[in-house]
Amino acid sequence: MSRAPPGHQHLGVDVFLACAIFVVTYALIATERIHRVTAAIGGVALMALVGVTDTETAFRSAESGIDWNVIFLLFGMMLIVGVLEMTGLFEFLAIWAAQRSGGRPFRLMVLLIVVTAGASALLDNVTTVLLMAPVTLTTCQRLGLASAPYLMTLAFASNIGGTATLIGDPPNIIIASRAGLSFNDFLVHLAPLVVVLVGVLVLLCRFMFRNQLHGDPELAATVMDLEPRAAITDPVLLRRSLAVVALVTIGFGLHSAVHVEPSQVALLGAWVLILISRAPPQMFLKSVEWPTLVFFMALFVLVGGLVEVGVIGWLGERAIAATGDNWLGAATALLFGSAVLGAFVDNIPYTAAMVPIVQDLVNAAPGTQGDGLWWAFALGADLGGNTTAVAAGANVVIIGIAAAKGHPISFWTFTKYGLVVTATTLVVAWPYVWLRYYA
Repeated sequence: MSRAPPGHQHLGVDVFLACAIFVVTYALIATERIHRVTAAIGGVALMALVGVTDTETAFRSAESGIDWNVIFLLFGMMLIVGVLEMTGLFEFLAIWAAQRSGGRPFRLMVLLIVVTAGASALLDNVTTVLLMAPVTLTTCQRLGLASAPYLMTLAFASNIGGTATLIGDPPNIIIASRAGLSFNDFLVHLAPLVVVLVGVLVLLCRFMFRNQLHGDPELAATVMDLEPRAAITDPVLLRRSLAVVALVTIGFGLHSAVHVEPSQVALLGAWVLILISRAPPQMFLKSVEWPTLVFFMALFVLVGGLVEVGVIGWLGERAIAATGDNWLGAATALLFGSAVLGAFVDNIPYTAAMVPIVQDLVNAAPGTQGDGLWWAFALGADLGGNTTAVAAGANVVIIGIAAAKGHPISFWTFTKYGLVVTATTLVVAWPYVWLRYYA
């Protein structure tokens, strides 16, 4: 796809058209005047029509096209979830969680936050919400609870928990690749803060959802009398499935060492599970959230259009240039600026577009002050993922699952709570960055 040189009039037209299409599409998604998938596809069609993107850019560009690793990771994990659902595992876990919490709504929420945050650090946030959402929905149904607060909490906890490790959140993988950071680097620099932020999230949820955490005492009493093991419908398939899931988890942890993408690990695991289960295609394919996958692909192309015409990079350069050689100011701009920009676009393409800019800034920083810039950038991109319904992959998945199961969560409902979570966690993160790298 040819591009006019900087300063050329045609480039200015491209910038205007890309921004106009993105803003209109985003407004349609936010206001929900039409379905979000319909709005996103329409935006992609317009960007292709005016020449902002084309098939080569949309399908093959690593910087501004569809991230197929993310799409096939989602697809593979959706298939794995479908086979696991056939064993009765999610019903078992739902009864266990309900009994473990004593049927008390807030105690259940704390349990889900801790489990989700921990699992997101070991797997990744999108995989975790795919596994946890069915358990949460079933538990809420068992206890007569409104599911929306619990599903949104899953997204918040997964984005925060995934910040702790290299594999927990896709932006971390991109940053680690460019900065040469190891798995242990993320543990040492970010995990201590994440533990604090998980505690902050628990307190926030107690405040934000205090009027919605009311269950049915009679249903809770009924659940306490159930035997969780009775929910398992196929013990043999469950044992084999858990063995495969364990291998998939190990594969996720080793993917950077063996140079195998997480999507390949997930697809291989899904294929093995399908063979083991001997389920017909209609059984395991019904678990695939096709609208979510399509929305993801369209979102990548929409944001890719802004990357292609230089809007994302320009915004990042202006924000950083305004700090001069005030490196704490630069870290602050990266922390808060990444969260603000990432609120309107998925944090994966945003991170990919910003990484070269941050690399140049790190190279110019004296001594070890550049290290703090990488961690401020990672925190801003990851924690900013909680801001809106489209700011992170886990959010998009949760919204899709909620809609598919008849418990829709609107864009503004998610954003209302997400803004509070993001703002609070960033305010807590800033002193950490200051004290650890610049004080």
